[in-house]
Amino acid sequence: MTGPSPKPWIMDIAPYVPGKSKTDDGRKAIKLSSNENPLGTSPAARAAFAGAAACLERYPDASGTELREALAARHGLDPARIIYGNGSDEVLHLAAGAFAGPGDEVIYVNYGFTVYPIATKRVGATPVVAPDRDYATDVDAILASVTDRTRIVFVANPNNPTGTHASRAEIARLHAGLRDDILLVLDHAYAEYIEGDVDDGGMELAKSAPNVLVTRTFSKMYGLAAERIGWGYASAAIIEAMHRIRLPFSITIAGTAAALAALKDEAFVAHCRAENAKWRRWFTDEIAKLGNAGLRAVPSQANFVLVLFEGRLTGEAAYHGLMDAGYIVRWLPGQGLPHGLRITIGSEAETRAVVDILQRLVAQAR
Repeated sequence: MTGPSPKPWIMDIAPYVPGKSKTDDGRKAIKLSSNENPLGTSPAARAAFAGAAACLERYPDASGTELREALAARHGLDPARIIYGNGSDEVLHLAAGAFAGPGDEVIYVNYGFTVYPIATKRVGATPVVAPDRDYATDVDAILASVTDRTRIVFVANPNNPTGTHASRAEIARLHAGLRDDILLVLDHAYAEYIEGDVDDGGMELAKSAPNVLVTRTFSKMYGLAAERIGWGYASAAIIEAMHRIRLPFSITIAGTAAALAALKDEAFVAHCRAENAKWRRWFTDEIAKLGNAGLRAVPSQANFVLVLFEGRLTGEAAYHGLMDAGYIVRWLPGQGLPHGLRITIGSEAETRAVVDILQRLVAQAR
């Protein structure tokens, strides 16, 4: 007797693999594998979360009105054009579900976020991988990959797992080169970590263009990964289509309360941004000192750095060496980066310890 058969494109999906929090032998380790905020969460957000405990029997507001209005006020947006979801992952899936299907193509860059192929294949569409340019987004390669069947282009900016950032001019050139019936999705999960005045102009495009969706999340800078609060902004027509397939209660009352409080705590965000920039810069400089041993840090605008191992010390050996010392980072053979480790910028002590361990592993490999 046989049971139901799943669609063939579903069985072609490689399930998402989250960052580990324990070593291979089961020991709890310092987790630098999921780009979580090492400074935690705003105290105001934690208090707001705890204060929502009296509402456990109630469904959350299915329209997310208070959150949408707060986001609109903060970013100068139209609240009716904001959609929310269970992390920005859900918003990315909604985009694929509303605008792609069997026979369609979805483009994303080489070394792009692993949710893009999952969301693409989930709806029966065909993923198309555009070549990178030294681990960064190559606009010309994306445009060259467009066909009559292209329906969506996913671009993370900063990109995950490389940390690279495409400029405002490059994003504008990409958008200008796409047909109006192609949805450009700009994934801004790490936008709050960008250093300097280098905004890519994506939100301004989403305000005026009929085919641009920008996604954001509270999981990274705001330290609310456990509560899965994501959102997106696009034209009224795009948002209306996505709402038709959105889960009605995908964010919780407590999570919403925490997100609203986190939005107001600008001092916490500023502190986190400054600390990340300081230690990301220091970490990158220290990796550069190991360049003669084949280590290279890809320039990052996120809260992590992709370190390439191109010498005697391999990415796999460094991954296990760090794990043996009690630090878990993200090794990426499944994304075509067996020579790369994505390392979250942790606290000062954690960041210094990772460099010390890598220096020791380099010396041992000589």
